[in-house]
Amino acid sequence: MTTSSTETPVTARTTAAPVSGLERESVELRARRLAAARRRATALLVAVTALFIGVTAARWHGTFAGYVQAGAEAAMVGGVADWFAVTALFRHPLGLPIPHTAVIVERKDRFAATLGQFVQENFLNADVLTERLRAAKVVPRLAAWLADEDNAARFAGHAADLVVTAAEALRDEDAQRILTGELTRAVDSLDVAPLAGRLVRALIAEGHHAELFNGILSGVDHYLEEHYEELRDRFEIEAPRWVPDLVYRRVYDRIYTRLRERLAAMAADPDDETRQKFEEWIAGLPDRLETSPELRERGERIKREVLGSAGLRDWSSALWKNAKETMRVQAADPESELRHRMTGALTAVGSRLGSDQRLQEGLDRMIESGTRALADQFHDELAGLVTGTIERWDATQTATQLELLLGRDLQFIRINGTVVGAGVGLILHAIAMALA
Repeated sequence: MTTSSTETPVTARTTAAPVSGLERESVELRARRLAAARRRATALLVAVTALFIGVTAARWHGTFAGYVQAGAEAAMVGGVADWFAVTALFRHPLGLPIPHTAVIVERKDRFAATLGQFVQENFLNADVLTERLRAAKVVPRLAAWLADEDNAARFAGHAADLVVTAAEALRDEDAQRILTGELTRAVDSLDVAPLAGRLVRALIAEGHHAELFNGILSGVDHYLEEHYEELRDRFEIEAPRWVPDLVYRRVYDRIYTRLRERLAAMAADPDDETRQKFEEWIAGLPDRLETSPELRERGERIKREVLGSAGLRDWSSALWKNAKETMRVQAADPESELRHRMTGALTAVGSRLGSDQRLQEGLDRMIESGTRALADQFHDELAGLVTGTIERWDATQTATQLELLLGRDLQFIRINGTVVGAGVGLILHAIAMALA
């Protein structure tokens, strides 16, 4: 006395079955188990029906035959009633449009609204969520987890991979444009000449101007040493033709030697006159850089030329590519400096969080406050997501899939109804016999 088969055509209305994402068994296996359970329940109902018909048709008399007939009759009634109840959940029994049957198909949208309201009131309530967070002890558990170096290392690896993935998703042209734009904005807001003045003032305060002077002398001397022949050839070109070669070469060598000796003397003598003039000049340079309109304008002109140059764009592009490649290499190597530093930072955070009660309480309050804000802001949308998702399900397929999920257990209700009905029938027959 079963109804239609487990296969139900899917209408064009919507998506796959609602429980497909939770399946641990195949649909075919569920269908076979449901069919087997249905056959058992139906076979039992057929058996008690045949027994009732047989006893009644044979017109047996006697106490035992009365009990058999009463038990079989009650079992048949109980089995049919539970078959009707179970079938009415999913479809119209025997295809008849009996009111209040095919409950899941007919009431799916109302069930969706009710379930959405239930979820909103009992799961997305701010008080419920914060209470669950307190019970879960999120912050202490997070602190203990991060304090473990192995956990911190795994988290650092995932975080590094995430950074690399984000960098890879960004086009080089976009990154270069963003980087160039940020550098341009940062530099454009600076006054070059006053900034240079402050830098020179700091250099003088630290006594580095003497090193600067010595560095200039050393650079000039190194240039003379490296370009001896080149300078001699240029001197020869400029010398008059009537001067003998031996003479101008001796003159050049004397000038060259005396010049290098003079540079060495200036570097060795802290009271050298040239050094003193340089120190006087550089001592007044910061004030001139900070106050001179001419130097300020020259600095701004140089800044504009640099910011508009192709060299800056090339440099920012190379900077991004080098940074991305460095991140990729560092993220892929568990022993890299990046991974070690991230691991150390995470374990330090975990240890600090585990030992600082005030920090734990503050973070707890922050999480609870954020949870309440999210629940108050989005609980209607999340409840609507539940309702809307169920409403989009195809009603017939939803009923079929739920029957595959629950129907096997519901068939045991039919078996239990048949057995319990037989027991109740026997008891009622015994009471009737006792009162007769």
